[in-house]
Amino acid sequence: MKKLFRKMHERLASGESVVLASIVASSGSTPRGSGARMVVCANGESFGTIGGGAVEYESQQLAREVLDNKQSYTKGFSLSPNQVADLGMVCGGDVTVYFQYFSGGNKEQIDLLQKILEILDRNIDSWLITETTDEVAWELAVYVKGEGIIGSDRIQESDIMPLLDRRSVWEVHNGRKYYIEPLVKSGKVCVFGGGHVAQELVPVLAHVGFRCVVIEDRPEFATKSLFPQAEAIYLGDFNHIGASVEIEPNDYVVIMTRGHMYDYKVLAQALRTEALYIGVIGSKKKVAATFKRLVEEDKFSQEDLQRVVTPIGLEIKAETPAEIAISIAAQLIQVRAENR
Repeated sequence: MKKLFRKMHERLASGESVVLASIVASSGSTPRGSGARMVVCANGESFGTIGGGAVEYESQQLAREVLDNKQSYTKGFSLSPNQVADLGMVCGGDVTVYFQYFSGGNKEQIDLLQKILEILDRNIDSWLITETTDEVAWELAVYVKGEGIIGSDRIQESDIMPLLDRRSVWEVHNGRKYYIEPLVKSGKVCVFGGGHVAQELVPVLAHVGFRCVVIEDRPEFATKSLFPQAEAIYLGDFNHIGASVEIEPNDYVVIMTRGHMYDYKVLAQALRTEALYIGVIGSKKKVAATFKRLVEEDKFSQEDLQRVVTPIGLEIKAETPAEIAISIAAQLIQVRAENR
């Protein structure tokens, strides 16, 4: 999403108009593609995707008409079975795409896009809000938890608060129609250790919407080439993890360092945070030894230790690094869903 908004910002700042095509709804059930976006530029270039296939091709043509007419609108599509599959929909045969016209050089829109780019770098719950009551005269804003609405005087906080969710919604409230999509979901996954399982885990987590940071004390394992999907990679000291990353209440801690001693050191520090989830990889024997030290040397209680998930991951009889990564990712998805 950040790349998409950066492209929009660049084009608008250069004076070029663009159209943002977004899937906002479908009949029957909410599609997994809801919130999928594509930017179409005046020169014919496009960025992002709304699922490919015939719907995307036709949307590109319609976006060019919007650029010519300078008017936003929605368009419904009736999909054939193969097009439903293209969009990743669970079921249902209709989808609605909203075409938003952004005028090149518009300072308010450029400033708001810059603000969106800044918010995307923050670990705070926020939502992108589009009022579509009047499809032509739409209003775009951002709601940031604890800070309020940014970018609009027309959208009222009291109207949109009941609609804020972890999923995209397109609903009418108090006579106004809003499309609201999560922009940033607070909570990052702090992966301690950059070994084989971590290398399999980070891309899977990134693909399902988790923001990942990797902390490793070996230079050869703390590289962007090993973790291209990571939000950040820190070459740090496992004795002082706070110097590398701040663990916040909505964060997930995954401990998979190269040895028992380092797991113990990281876990002792993680237990002193309010992390939402703490999981440790390793055999029952290794973890038992770690727990013994935590009780005897660090004076943690059994209640403290109950916060720790071990063995980490859902029980799917995983054996290989890739399989273990899938089991851990599935568990984090479950925890995220339970805490929405």
